[in-house]
Amino acid sequence: MNHSHSKALFARAQERIPGGVNSPVRAFRGVGGDPVFFREATGAWMTDVDGNRYVDLVGSWGPLILGHAYPPIVEAIIDAARRGTTYGAPAPAEVELAEFLCATVPSVEKVRLVSSGTEATVAAIRLARGFTGRDFILKFEGCFHGAGDPFLVKAGSGVETLGLPDSPGVPAALAKLTLTVPYNDLGAVERLFAEKGQEIACAIIEPVVGNMGVLVPKPGYLQGLQELCRKHGVLFVLDEVMTGFRLARGGAQEVYGLKPDLSTFAKVVGGGMPLGAYGGRRDIMAKIAPEGPVYQSGTLSGNPVAVAAGLACLKALAAPGTYARLEQLGAMLEEGLLAEAKAAGVPVTLNRVGSMLTVFFCDTPVYDYVSAKKADTARFGRFFHAMLNEGVYLPPSQFEAAFVSLALGEAEVAHILAAARKAFRSLA
Repeated sequence: MNHSHSKALFARAQERIPGGVNSPVRAFRGVGGDPVFFREATGAWMTDVDGNRYVDLVGSWGPLILGHAYPPIVEAIIDAARRGTTYGAPAPAEVELAEFLCATVPSVEKVRLVSSGTEATVAAIRLARGFTGRDFILKFEGCFHGAGDPFLVKAGSGVETLGLPDSPGVPAALAKLTLTVPYNDLGAVERLFAEKGQEIACAIIEPVVGNMGVLVPKPGYLQGLQELCRKHGVLFVLDEVMTGFRLARGGAQEVYGLKPDLSTFAKVVGGGMPLGAYGGRRDIMAKIAPEGPVYQSGTLSGNPVAVAAGLACLKALAAPGTYARLEQLGAMLEEGLLAEAKAAGVPVTLNRVGSMLTVFFCDTPVYDYVSAKKADTARFGRFFHAMLNEGVYLPPSQFEAAFVSLALGEAEVAHILAAARKAFRSLA
């Protein structure tokens, strides 16, 4: 494929934008080469500035569960924008979205809208500390909760892709307040809580990890974590920025039968626009200003254009059969990719939950940070570029989830698997 226009744009971008990109994971550092610049996208397909077309398995890193430029969302955005892009004052749609979220996710009794997943998780941690009067937080190795200072300790996503130190730029005193244990290891949590449980405000976790590649919780793990939190008075915070409204209408907490104290949302909730939310128990959320003393604010929180997009997306997902179709598409890709890898003699491990999946280039189970790090990142890089050359856009990192959208049809699935056949064979 010719990428001359992308290369020229990247050269210009590097003069004025750090690393040439506005988010590190876009930089192709985990796979080599230069990033592709895109000019448009519709449905399951994206077109780059050189006219090359790709089936998209990134979906803007999760939000585009209905595909690109989904007509009802586009229409909702245009209609809202015609009435004003921002008010800095309350609007009726904010109330409607809040009511929708609370009605759909039983653990959420009150909710605050923000503009991103990072805003949601940072606010949830501040709220947990303010509610409990405790300073420490617990996160899990390889989980990524956005670029807030408290979370850049043993983080996944771009931090892992780029091989960066744990927390550059984060004061050591602050970093020490973030405790970490391995994902999927309940015994490690028990030991930590026995020692410091009375000092820990909350445990925040991605129920299905998407930022170390997809890591699947072991049976009983999340339920056991929830019970330990209850026992020690530690707030259980479920980061559903990625899984919310993607794995089920009620998110991962519906799938795994959980009732967290606080939950965070973004991506799908915004329908492709910058929107996030955090919510939970009524007594905890009552501590947020102006109802309570814990301050959090945002100029564009509840932005009318973003809220309109989010409502249109969530209402579309409420249609019967939506999640069954996503499961069917995910299963088709899982079965096909494993078959092609086996036929080519390439050892892989594929982790999938619903419409999230990762092909790890290793022949051993991947269930935590240490096992994920055993994957052959160089081999993944070659696979990524082979797929790119065949018109399939994958996440440019071994340590990121691929996302299935409802815009995929039989033709797109066939295209992906035909590309995979060539890509795996090129590695044999």
